[in-house]
Amino acid sequence: MSKLKVILIAISLVLIGIGIKGYTLYQSVSPNPIAFWQDRNDDKIKVIDHQLWAELLTTYLSDDVIQNVRTFNYSMVTEQDKTKLNTYLEQLQQIDPRDYQKNEQLAYWANLYNALTIDVVLKHYPIDSIKDIGDGFTGPWNMELITIAGKPITLNQIEHGILRGLWKDNRIHYIINCASVGCPDLPSEPLKGANIEQQLDRAATRFINQSKSMTFDGNDIVLSSIYKWFSIDFGENDQQLLNHLSHYAKPETQAKIKTFEGDIAYDYNWELNAPN
Repeated sequence: MSKLKVILIAISLVLIGIGIKGYTLYQSVSPNPIAFWQDRNDDKIKVIDHQLWAELLTTYLSDDVIQNVRTFNYSMVTEQDKTKLNTYLEQLQQIDPRDYQKNEQLAYWANLYNALTIDVVLKHYPIDSIKDIGDGFTGPWNMELITIAGKPITLNQIEHGILRGLWKDNRIHYIINCASVGCPDLPSEPLKGANIEQQLDRAATRFINQSKSMTFDGNDIVLSSIYKWFSIDFGENDQQLLNHLSHYAKPETQAKIKTFEGDIAYDYNWELNAPN
């Protein structure tokens, strides 16, 4: 076999590998419901305990008033609190969320997603970005990080196959955090089934009124890339997206949206959401 043919075969294999990985990634971020998780028990009124998660958030999550963002102090997490986080994840692992009411399930999956994200960052810290974890292409989102009801679970499965796939509520994007500056802030307290609607609205209002969500640049508007990546969740066109933003925006921003006739650009900051 000639050297040129060997090179061409090698290049073809690389391109095929990239194609397969790209298709797998596309499939993993599409809001395709995972039917296994759709059952619920509306007769069960018991709530899931998230006290350990609450303690960790109180200790390490801070509000940066100047930047108007929340940061998580990964560098200060003690070994004792890493153990506490592991204990919390082990507690969640012992639960089958299908045995609970729908709102309790939503809180369960959102808290699990956020706690797993913090855990995987801590296991690889120090890093500059969560994207530095894994293969440098898909980050940690396709890693099987925990087993629930006998099923290995990835972050992508939680976000896209369970939360987006089963709830089909665009406010989901505002209560899960990917450990990045550009992401909606980590909720300052655990999500709870009893008041999940209020927490969803509060998170949507917070993010949409932050500069990392939306800024006006002359006649144009710069939006978070979340609205591009997951455009299917926010309407069929730009006007429906703008209507969504306006619903949660402050009055002065609503007025700007109403008269907006320029172009839309998108931006996102993957820097780790740690204090500067």
